[in-house]
Amino acid sequence: VTECRPHSSLSGELSRSEEAFDLASGFSDPLSGEVKPRILLMGLRRSGKSSIQKVVFHKMSPNETLFLESTNKICREDVSNSSFVSFQIWDFPGQIDFFDPTFDYEMIFRGTGALIFVIDSQDDYVEALSRLHLTVTRAYKVNPEINFEVFIHKVDGLSDDAKIEKQRDIHKRANDDLADAGLEKIHLSLYLTSIYDHSIFEAFSKVVQKLIPQLPTLENLLNIFISNSGIEKAFLFDVVSKIYIATDSSPVDMQTYELCCDMIDVVIDISCIYGLTEEEAGQPYDKESMAIIHLNNTTVMYLKEVTKFLALVCFLREESFERKGLIDYNFHCFKNAIQEVFDVRVKVQKNRKLLSQRRWSKQASIESSAATTERRPIGGITCQSTIFKST
Repeated sequence: VTECRPHSSLSGELSRSEEAFDLASGFSDPLSGEVKPRILLMGLRRSGKSSIQKVVFHKMSPNETLFLESTNKICREDVSNSSFVSFQIWDFPGQIDFFDPTFDYEMIFRGTGALIFVIDSQDDYVEALSRLHLTVTRAYKVNPEINFEVFIHKVDGLSDDAKIEKQRDIHKRANDDLADAGLEKIHLSLYLTSIYDHSIFEAFSKVVQKLIPQLPTLENLLNIFISNSGIEKAFLFDVVSKIYIATDSSPVDMQTYELCCDMIDVVIDISCIYGLTEEEAGQPYDKESMAIIHLNNTTVMYLKEVTKFLALVCFLREESFERKGLIDYNFHCFKNAIQEVFDVRVKVQKNRKLLSQRRWSKQASIESSAATTERRPIGGITCQSTIFKST
């Protein structure tokens, strides 16, 4: 769901009572009970913010982004691709001063989980670093829990040495500015990105992972799975966006990640061509989806469906794949464990929804009683909630 609106109406797009409840409880929808943290895309004009959003979440070809017009409105998009990937993206136009008095920047930053600042690496970034410092310092004072991410974008036209040099220079300047302001505690995560390769997907994966409260549990499940199955590397992918929401504790190799993305594309494309009948419409990816690819270096890639939005992609040797029965049994146990994690989250959301409904009911009751001419004491309402925790 994408919604764009002029920046002048930002302050009035949500009523004060709804926004106050949103910020107090962390809910994006006061009655849904679902936590949807915000990811803010910020940066100067023509830095590539809208192109990133279109390529990652709308499957737009990188070449088509050349025809995108400059964004002059604040675009808000809800991303709910899987049971673990759920957030809002707010794309801010670069030419707008969101610290103008007409904006309530405290409202914006207080409900934010991550702030992505995009810097055009092929342009002079002195002004961008100044805006980055202003944005980060203001946001940190409002919400110290925000994750600050810096995308050094459009690096596809730079040599490897130039990429490293620009990253080192931007990192040094940005941290020196923070140190001069006495804000050494602020941590900036820097990524070299381009929409013409998979670097932007990997960077967004790491940003989104920080917003997933179940991440330690998922990583632990993957470590147990690969250690008992003879698997070298495993990724848990969101099929729609090709963001990996979890992987095991071994280091991530860029080429391995690119192979996973290509494998998902192959599975979806072949399913669209051969897997759907004329009567069928909709998902080319379902519970029967499975793929095996043998590489020429004795490595096997194995993809299995976990949920209708999640896929497990594994790398293993051919000799280990001979024990496919053991791997499939362990995968069945892993899939059940993922479902249990999801069930716990559903219970938490239901409990939050019930609690929020009671709060709103209490507020409505108080307002109704205040509107009556008869004055009488208002009885308190006791709310009892059970907090479910995944172990």
